[in-house]
Amino acid sequence: MAECHPVGFQWVMEAKERGAKVFHVDPRFTRTSAVADEHLGIRVGTDIVFLGALINHVLQNGLEFREYVENYTNAATLVREDFVDADDLGGVFSGWDPESGTYDQQSWGYDGMDVRAPAGSPFKKDAVDDPQEGDDAQTSSGEQSHGAHGADVGDPDELKTDPTLQHPRCVFQVLKRHFARYTPDMVERVCGIGPDQFARIADAITENSGREKTTCFIYSVGWTHHTTGTQYIRAASILQLLLGNMGRPGGGIMALRGHASIQGSTDIPTLYNLLPGYLPMPSAAPPGEDDLAAYIESNEPEGGFWGNARDYTVSLMKAWWGEHATAANDYGFGYLPRITGDHSIYPTIMGMHEGEVEGFFVMGENPTVGSANSKLHRMGMANLKWLVVRDLQMIESATFWKDGPEIETGELRTEEIGTEVFFLPAATHAEKSGTFTNTHRLLQWRHQAVEPPDDCRSELHFTYHLGKRIREKLAASTDERDRPLLELTWDYPTHGPTEDPSGEAVLKEISGYTVADGKAVGGYRELKDDGTTASGCWIYSGSYADEVNQTARRTPNTTGDIASPAPEWGWAWPLNRRVLYNRASADPAGKPWSERKKLIWWDEEQERWTGLDIPDFAGDMRPDYVPEKGAKAEWALRGDDPFVMQADGKGWLYAPSGLLDGPMPNHYEPHESTAQNLVHPGVQASPTRQIEEREDNRSNPEPTEDGHAVYPFQVMTFRIAEHHTAGGMSRFLPHMAELAPDPYAEVSPELAELRGLQHGEWATLVSARTAIEARVMVTDRIRPHVIGGRQVHTIGLPYHWGPNGLAVGDSANDLLPIVMDRNTHISEFKASTCDIVPGRRPRGADLEPFVQAYRDRAGSPGRPITPVEPGRTPEHHGADQRPIPPEELDRPLAGTDPHGPPKDYGTTEHPPLGRGREPDWTPPEESA
Repeated sequence: MAECHPVGFQWVMEAKERGAKVFHVDPRFTRTSAVADEHLGIRVGTDIVFLGALINHVLQNGLEFREYVENYTNAATLVREDFVDADDLGGVFSGWDPESGTYDQQSWGYDGMDVRAPAGSPFKKDAVDDPQEGDDAQTSSGEQSHGAHGADVGDPDELKTDPTLQHPRCVFQVLKRHFARYTPDMVERVCGIGPDQFARIADAITENSGREKTTCFIYSVGWTHHTTGTQYIRAASILQLLLGNMGRPGGGIMALRGHASIQGSTDIPTLYNLLPGYLPMPSAAPPGEDDLAAYIESNEPEGGFWGNARDYTVSLMKAWWGEHATAANDYGFGYLPRITGDHSIYPTIMGMHEGEVEGFFVMGENPTVGSANSKLHRMGMANLKWLVVRDLQMIESATFWKDGPEIETGELRTEEIGTEVFFLPAATHAEKSGTFTNTHRLLQWRHQAVEPPDDCRSELHFTYHLGKRIREKLAASTDERDRPLLELTWDYPTHGPTEDPSGEAVLKEISGYTVADGKAVGGYRELKDDGTTASGCWIYSGSYADEVNQTARRTPNTTGDIASPAPEWGWAWPLNRRVLYNRASADPAGKPWSERKKLIWWDEEQERWTGLDIPDFAGDMRPDYVPEKGAKAEWALRGDDPFVMQADGKGWLYAPSGLLDGPMPNHYEPHESTAQNLVHPGVQASPTRQIEEREDNRSNPEPTEDGHAVYPFQVMTFRIAEHHTAGGMSRFLPHMAELAPDPYAEVSPELAELRGLQHGEWATLVSARTAIEARVMVTDRIRPHVIGGRQVHTIGLPYHWGPNGLAVGDSANDLLPIVMDRNTHISEFKASTCDIVPGRRPRGADLEPFVQAYRDRAGSPGRPITPVEPGRTPEHHGADQRPIPPEELDRPLAGTDPHGPPKDYGTTEHPPLGRGREPDWTPPEESA
């Protein structure tokens, strides 16, 4: 966090100065580790074992916040009799179908629950109950799992429960049995963390949780970039619910984002399967089942705020189609696109290879170096008819057709590539106004500092004027399919010499207004389903309340109360609420659990909730409120149900529906691992993982296969402070290029000795996909583990490089396969396998035979496995790079880390200064 999220980390350091304990769980010793109370060097891909053991520690020792668990979670709810845990079936849950590779989730449901498909599923609402409908009808294939808010559990009063938490089928007991296998001994055997270290962190977490204290978990892509990434976060949420850390100040789980406004790009989504505000995208249902009523019926549970889905959806349609969205035409619901399957990035790339995708927009991404198996992306984009790239620099996705690695190897020929590429220069954040939405849902307005130079334009300008031009071309069309474009409310005011659309006008439309008079609404509770209100995103509704840009506020905390969340600094969705599910910060009677951790509370005199935050429920709902039969939405929940986005108002320790890989987290090894699954030896990797089976996306052998020793080392990617994501914003800057000019691989002294690697020199890393080269950094910051009686080595590989810019080098992502978490379609960047040998990789036409030799040996059991010596030619692919003189290989490291390990092995986050396309180096004494 200190390296990748330094602005946020200042608050961690401030908390530490006030007595907070900081534990850093990471395979590498980093800048965060250097200032943490303790660093736990976990083996890559084993976090569920670690978190599971913490859960087991809580459950076996009675350390849960019992009153919180009894009242605010589903701990008391009974699970169906036919549910069978993974421990009893050799590693898979009941309902597993090995032929389809999917689960029938019916047996996971509650006892007495009307099991239904997850919200957003393209299948019929009650399909899970009907085995005659076939596999696809019974199990969502993941197309719309983003934002799915779980099943409608029916009438919560009809669910069977045991308030004593003693019934063997109640969730609490099911949880205890499931996590019993995750012990400190298992943590040591699988994760490589010793029992003493585990005991210290377990004690610290439990001692700092409960009535008086809270503990926070912070994660980033180190958790999400796995085939079980969703279950990593589920495990943390289970632990936090058991300890009473959800919905309370200083608690929760914070997801750090890799760069600006990632939260905003999912709120108002760039995801194919969501509408704004996490409303599911409609699917291509059979005629008669795809109207607004059917959509709402499938996605509007009786309880919780999702029970107002029709209000949010109709208001969205009115914002987009205005006067053309009427009750007579279902408010334009038929104008929305429909999805027919998995349309995420990787299947889209496969569609390019198959000739099914003809055009592609690249805006703020760089898939030719930034995505897993980047070569497959480059080859796919070479099959397009047209490609639009908008970026600050001439990134690799814009130039792959003339200087990509495959041009050098001869796999692509520029004259044979028919892709017409349009490069459009983009404006930077200082050259445009608008909002950023950060990791804790805070919208903050940025003001334009200068006009963008030359032809550079903002995303808002590009999208708006592209829409205008398309509408002009279609103006005379009578084709029914053109109506959605022609009837859009596409009339924003513009300003400045570039005619940039008004960001504030867009924000007001998103926030919402009453159709009759155009006045801003105060929030999502004012949205209606009768066409009288419009809002482009219900969770952002209120961000322009009172005709004021609420996101531009800059009033710090002036209350004098250190616990105040500074409510006038920016605006947080929804309704400027700073802590989600904050009803859980008070006890069932509405009193704060403690004075120290108070946030909101019930005021009996005013008959309202009051406090430091805006209540995450109806402000006049009494703590003892009990809904009447037939109550809807938030009024269908009890006054002591804090988790208002769930149909039953409870925090789910166990997920009866909504996840595709199990109702509880279960450890599986990464798709490519150097160790066997010691928890479930019969199931090595996640059985539901999404694999793109292709010759150009080969997988390395599993540890149980003879060819595994050909790729004997684990490799993980990571970020550094000196570069930003795929490098488009940093590799072109001289001062950043100088700090980290060359890609490098961090290896332990033990691995360096094993493979004959020299600090500062070059090494070749090879997988079944390809081979890349990187400088060697020998360091104690990354250490081997003893797993299953043998030493397991991990290689750390930052991923910021590509052939363009000043700091050039091979893309680390070329090395990785495309294999995904089926819930999210996120690829496993954080764990793969490879071999590493000294020297630079072969160039040109020699590269593929070198890689193929590894594949042949991996596929030929019994053949001796010896490292292959790569070529040592100095030319760098895709760049005009001069040879590197031997004396320059011994130049000192840039910037040492005083908190790092002994300097004998290198003590820095930086590689040796190498030679990219940079000016000739001048010794410091001469430059001075």
